[in-house]
Parts: sequence; C-alpha cells; structure tokens
Amino acid sequence: MTVRRPAAALASLAVTALALTACGTDQQAAPGEDKIKVVASTSVWASVVQAVGGDGVEVEPIIKDPSADPHSYESSPQDAAKVTDADLVVLNGGGYDEFMTQILGSSGQGKPTVEAVEDEHEGEPAAHEEHGEPAGHDHAVNEHVWYDLPVVQQVADQVATELGELRPAEAAQFNQSADRFEQEVSGLQGRVGEIAAANQGKQVIVTEPVAHYLVEAAKLQDITPPSFVNAIEAETDPSAAAVAEVQNVVNARQIVAVIYNPQTESPVTRNVRAAAEQNRIPVVEMTETLPTDKTYVQWMDAQITALQSALSQNR
Repeated sequence: MTVRRPAAALASLAVTALALTACGTDQQAAPGEDKIKVVASTSVWASVVQAVGGDGVEVEPIIKDPSADPHSYESSPQDAAKVTDADLVVLNGGGYDEFMTQILGSSGQGKPTVEAVEDEHEGEPAAHEEHGEPAGHDHAVNEHVWYDLPVVQQVADQVATELGELRPAEAAQFNQSADRFEQEVSGLQGRVGEIAAANQGKQVIVTEPVAHYLVEAAKLQDITPPSFVNAIEAETDPSAAAVAEVQNVVNARQIVAVIYNPQTESPVTRNVRAAAEQNRIPVVEMTETLPTDKTYVQWMDAQITALQSALSQNR
C-alpha cells in the first residue's frame, strides 16, 4: 500500500516512515470547522473513507455509476479539478484506476494520497506479499483488492492516519471509527471462513477475475481458463477454444457456481450465464462498484450471503 505526502520521499514505502512524514501539521483545524475534502477513484473507496471520516469528511467518488467499468473510464477536466481541490486522494492503484494516476501526475503532485496497491512499476504491493501471484491470472497482481478484506482494513487504517495528520484534534475519533469499521470487516472475514470450511475445493467459473481474493479466501477452486478471463477483462473476445472449454465445463456440471461480473458483460459472458441457468448452476453476481443505496460493508455482506446461498444448493 502506498501513501504519499508532500514531505515524503516517493521511494519510501515503509508505513512507519510515512506516518512520521507529516504534512498536515500546519493545517490544523478544530472540530466543527470545514470538512476535509476527499476524492476517491470509485464509490468503493469513497465508502471506506466515509466510514472512517464520518461527519468530518466530505467524500466524492469520481466513478459512482453502479454500471460503469472503471477499467475503461476516461477522466474529464471536472474530475481533474476535483482532485486538485481535494485535501486527500484515495485510489486503488495497480493500474486499475489509471485515470487517477494520470490526474495526479499532471495536477495533483505532492497531494496526500492513499493508494491500496503500489504502482505496478514499483514492484509487488506490500499488502500482497502473502498472496503471491494469483492462480490462473497472468497479472503480477490482481488489482481488485477491495475483495481482499485484510487490505481493505489496511486502507481504512491508512485513511485514519492521513485524516489525523490533516486534523490532529480529531485524530483519535478517526482512529476509533477505523477500528469499528475494521471490526465489521472482521465479521465478514468470519463468514468467508465459514464458507471455506463447508466448501473447500469446490470448483467455480468466473467471467472476470473481479472477486479473485474472495474466491481464494473461501478456498474455492477457480477452473476458468486464464486466457478466457484475461480476454474478458481486456474487453476482447476469448479464443474459440477457451469459450468451448468453459461451455463444456458448465454443460458437464463440473462447477458449483458461476461468479459473474455484469459490468464486463458481453455476448460471450451472457452465453455462459445462460448455459449455467439452463443447467441449474447458481449464478452469483459480484460487481466492481457499490449499489447507490449500500455501504461497503452492506454490499460485501450481501455478496458473501449470495455466494453462501448458492453454494448451499450444491451440498
């Protein structure tokens, strides 16, 4: 995870060093003054910031449309202006929300920033040293880290640190809010552990690797051909051989569920879904952005519940 501040050397990756490199001491404000302006790349990270910052922050996501695909989003001058005016920027990193990296490079340099995944050119993300390379995926790192619950907790912790630097008088409150949020996420981890205990080794197909870390934590076996998911994620057509392999697996009922990302839907993925439904294989939707009426914890809880329910049909 990367945190950048004006006084911090970009090469410094240690969390402790970043915590000591305070840039906000000259921006102290008493409780009740103007809210801290935070811009997040997506509604997912905006929800995490809101949970930590509460009434002390004004958070705006660049991508808030539940049907939008952040992979292909192109920023506008208005987006750049929001980042420029923000006190803190929170983004995913890892090449996922490249538009934010571009904005920061041109108009947001030196701004306090929390980045869930280090820049892909700087090496493996520190938050993923325990994961290694995701199985069945060609990327050095799967960038969909909001499905990696321990990483989400780390981001919340870093957001609390940054907000506390900007408003030292409210630092304790931000830390307490982060602790509460992290406890809620721990509850989600417990439920994923229950899924793993009951379903370890069961096979699934994914139409796109958005929920890789959740699938991994649930100890499910993703048997999707790597070339299939890589093509869908890159918005290209998978090879005929890869499509046939997926269809054969579904028609032979070798899997217990299809994990489906509607935000990268294509004729190919719709055919996979139709085949699964015809074979009475549960389809579990897992998306990249939040529904407009849910917080991060509510959204993730609903998706974990849907997965648990789908798997229970195959016991």
